[in-house]
Amino acid sequence: GLPAGAALIGIPAGICALGFTATGITAGSVAAKMMSAAAIANGGGVAAGSTVAVLQSIGAAGFSLGAKIGLTSTLGPLGAAAGAKLW
Repeated sequence: GLPAGAALIGIPAGICALGFTATGITAGSVAAKMMSAAAIANGGGVAAGSTVAVLQSIGAAGFSLGAKIGLTSTLGPLGAAAGAKLW
């Protein structure tokens, strides 16, 4: 439904707007500040699986197939229900 489609496009776009992009983290962005804080807290590196690492992964490649299927199966029925109430 529409909410699933909007989430599949809107969430990655929002993550990119924070500075997590396909070419890396944008200097001076919110993402850069998050990465700096994570690196300081982790002794100089960003831990695999951390929030910063996951957001950068999404920013670089978008959602994984599993995430797309999960969002679609979760949000699709909500979109159908909302559409049924509108019509």
